[in-house]
Amino acid sequence: MTTQRFALIFGIIFLVVGAAGFIPGMTVEHTHPDVRVTSGLGLELGLFPVNVLHNIVHLLFGVWGLVAARSATGAVAYAKAVAIIYALLMVMGFIPALNLHTTFGLIPLYGNDIWLHALLAAIAAYFGFVRRADATVSTAGTTRTTTTR
Repeated sequence: MTTQRFALIFGIIFLVVGAAGFIPGMTVEHTHPDVRVTSGLGLELGLFPVNVLHNIVHLLFGVWGLVAARSATGAVAYAKAVAIIYALLMVMGFIPALNLHTTFGLIPLYGNDIWLHALLAAIAAYFGFVRRADATVSTAGTTRTTTTR
């Protein structure tokens, strides 16, 4: 899979997940004393704590992924940023004492979000840092895309 395809797929997934957070029935009611933004607070798919701000963040990452997928350079930058940001969010989910597991009360980052953010960061790190950029090679009037490792 190319890095551009990765950005496209992640963008679509983030858009779907962000939109699903606004659909009644996709989120199970949930409360948490440290979350101050309670609008839309619940467990998406009964597993992942979200609120309206969390859903908006997912939508923004989705749009960013779709835009980034338009170029190899943009896709690599997106993958690197997603890897770093989601690794940071995973670590924040482990720190309730500093109220970081709720992003200072704004966005829930605890529970199943921790392992999901770790998984997203690992996949994005592969496409952003491990996998080399996709190159377009032109030979005798034909164009093919190759990937170097």
